[in-house]
Amino acid sequence: MNMDKLMEKGIEFIVDFGPKVLGAILIWIIGSWIIQKLIGVARKVMTKQSYDESLQRFLLNLIGWVLKILLILTILGNLGVETTSFAAILAAAGLAIGLALQGSLANFAGGVLIMIFKPFKIGDLIEAQGITGVVKEIEIFTTKLITPGNKLAIVPNGALSNGNIINYTAEGILRVDLVIGVSYDADIKKTKEVLMSVLNANDKILKDPAPTIAVSELADSSVNFVVRPFVLAADYWTVYFETLENVKIALDNAGIEIPYPHSVEIQKQG
Repeated sequence: MNMDKLMEKGIEFIVDFGPKVLGAILIWIIGSWIIQKLIGVARKVMTKQSYDESLQRFLLNLIGWVLKILLILTILGNLGVETTSFAAILAAAGLAIGLALQGSLANFAGGVLIMIFKPFKIGDLIEAQGITGVVKEIEIFTTKLITPGNKLAIVPNGALSNGNIINYTAEGILRVDLVIGVSYDADIKKTKEVLMSVLNANDKILKDPAPTIAVSELADSSVNFVVRPFVLAADYWTVYFETLENVKIALDNAGIEIPYPHSVEIQKQG
């Protein structure tokens, strides 16, 4: 008798829950197939957009876990399990983690934005957050720069993505800005010819765009010229220092004086 009742209850359980279990298995199989297809499409899009490889892996894993959690909640709902409490627990856990890691999440979001929109890349010379340097490495939370003094600067991506960024390398060429002061006794035309000859003699200086030489200021003790040649980004500092040195030599050879501060001593006899 007990065995008959047990068999009866077993059959009732199978009749009641069997279709739901089979439905859950079917949902899992179909859902897993759809998730794989969606991840494959996302991977193709990211590859086409040239996303960073580390960012690709992270985003694909994140998408996979989110879709699997949604699939599991769907299956539990199909089995008659109340999923509202699960959703509330997940929301509360997400809020707690978000508050605890607020700064880190801001840096993470900044890193994702930098990798997606690419305001700079490894090897670019940039200025940001008061630091000028060559980009050595772009990570999820920070970006590493090598300063002109060969120092390693680590900048949080949150601040970096929300601030102003000057990319000196993006256009491929840079303008070298120099100010050269000569004596008021110097002939302006001759001075411009001497300065231009210095620029023309340097093969690192581009012909197009053409360099600019012009009088910029009539200062207290000198006539100031702006000297503005264009160069490839990699040649900037080389041309900067070479031009200063060669201008001094050329002006000396041409007999054009570069003024320097003079002091006058007045002695009072009493």
